[in-house]
Amino acid sequence: MLEWLTVEVFDEAHAAWVWRDANADVLVAAAIASGAVYWEWHEHRYGVALELCFPTLDGLETFRSLPAVRAALDRAPDPQHGVIIYRGRGGGAGSRVPRRPKPLAGAGAAELPAPQAVVAYDDPSGTTLAHTTLETIS
Repeated sequence: MLEWLTVEVFDEAHAAWVWRDANADVLVAAAIASGAVYWEWHEHRYGVALELCFPTLDGLETFRSLPAVRAALDRAPDPQHGVIIYRGRGGGAGSRVPRRPKPLAGAGAAELPAPQAVVAYDDPSGTTLAHTTLETIS
């Protein structure tokens, strides 16, 4: 199963995008060396986020333990309170496994009209006609 890791860096005295521009190459190279198969940067009004996808948990742990990664994170605008690292996709992406759709109320079916009786009768001209009554079948 794919393992996601998100690194969020928040704006403080300096803009987080300046930190991203200075450290993006080092972080992405470290991710590739650790086996990352996907990475994406996001810029938010409060900072930046880097989402990384690894095929195994070992690759994720290897990336986190690299000295180059730790050094880049130490250079963040506020390394003590402005850096969050967590497993999973960033922000409001939620769980690593997509949720199943909720069941529809009433099994998703609309209420059908009640069945009506069909009465056949002979017309005075000799032809048989069908007529639907407004009474329901019981």
